[in-house]
Formats: sequence, structure tokens, C-alpha cells
Amino acid sequence: MENTLHIYHGSNEIILKPAYGKGRKNNDYGQGFYCTEYEELAKEWACSPFDDGFANHYTLDMSHLRVLDLSSEEYSILNWMAVLMEHRLFTLGAPVTGEAKEYLAENFGVDTGDYDVIIGCRADDAYYDLAQAFLNNAITVDQFSKAMKLGGPAEQLVLKSKSAFDSIRFIDFSTADHQRHYTSRKARSENAERNYRRICEESSDGLYMADIIREGVQNDDPRIPWSVRK
Repeated sequence: MENTLHIYHGSNEIILKPAYGKGRKNNDYGQGFYCTEYEELAKEWACSPFDDGFANHYTLDMSHLRVLDLSSEEYSILNWMAVLMEHRLFTLGAPVTGEAKEYLAENFGVDTGDYDVIIGCRADDAYYDLAQAFLNNAITVDQFSKAMKLGGPAEQLVLKSKSAFDSIRFIDFSTADHQRHYTSRKARSENAERNYRRICEESSDGLYMADIIREGVQNDDPRIPWSVRK
């Protein structure tokens, strides 16, 4: 990873200095400042159906920061899922879901407290629905992983510590046109939804969440898909 990254934050306002200690605690990786290395993706996230937004452009000095990259080959999709479940709220649509949350935390949980920056997939509406379906035993872990990879780039980088916030510098901003970028965001979501439905229709003899719990599957099991990055 380069020592200096160019990153973008999509917003309805221009943010010259991101503030440490703000943000929603029930975001994917908890409270922090959420960015992406993709300017066009930041513009999609910035727009509402009727209003333009801004892609705030920053540099981030990574040379002294501790980075947890959940998209790397070191972590499986269930590590990512366990971290997500620490912060996001999931509907307990099936009895297995409550057990799943406990099992994933105990066997696939990752201690994120020592890191300045977390990198991983963004669980927007389409990805969140996939995660929910997997937890509710509707799709296998292989189907879950395959559908995630078909969704296109949705990787985010989150500043978590004061040290990380001290290392970010505002460069400039560009305007995100809602007619173009919200439409693009909607098309991305619809494409992910089509992929999800198609994959659900495919037969699979892989592991469901109930199988993972019943068999006591651990992180070193070769049947667990690893990096969700393409």
C-alpha cells in the first residue's frame, strides 16, 4: 500500500476538516469517517434522488497508521461479516440468526480496537440484503461470496482514530450531479439485486449458516471463501 492515498468522501456538504469522534455508531465499522479511493463511487454516495452532492478529495498519510484490511486474503468473508454484525442491526428473521450472531462473533470476530484505519466492503442496501439472507439461512456462504463479488467496486476506507484524523488533508472537491450519479447508484443496486436473485436460483450444496454452526466450522476450514475482493 502506498504511503499517501488519495481518498474521497461523498457528502451533501464540503468538509474541509473531518471531525474526530463524530458519525453514526451503527455504520458498517462503527463511528468514523467513511471514504473510498473511487471518486465516481463517492459521487454516487453523495447524491440524493433530488439533490446534488460533493466528492470531497483528501490525501491520507498512511506511513504511521495501523491498517486492518478486511478485503485482503488474510481474512475470510465471515471475518468481514462478524465485524459488520458488531455495529449494524440485523432483523432476526429466523431462529438461526441469533445463534449466528453469537457464533460468528466467537469464532470469526476480529479485534478492531488497535487499528487507525479499516478497509473493507461497504454494506449498502444490496450488500446488506445479501448478508441478511445468509444469516437467515436463505443462501449458502458460497452464494453469498459470489454475489458480493458481482456487485462491482464498493470498497470503503474508514478513519477510526485521532491519529488517522490528524493524517488527512483536504485537497479540493467536485460536484456530483444527482441526475447522473444517483441514477448510476440506483443501477448498481438493481444490478446487484438481479445477481442476487440469479444466484439464489442456482443449486448449491455448500454451507448454510445452520451447517456452519452445527458442524462447528472454524476460520481455517477450506470451504469458507476468503477475500471478498475480486
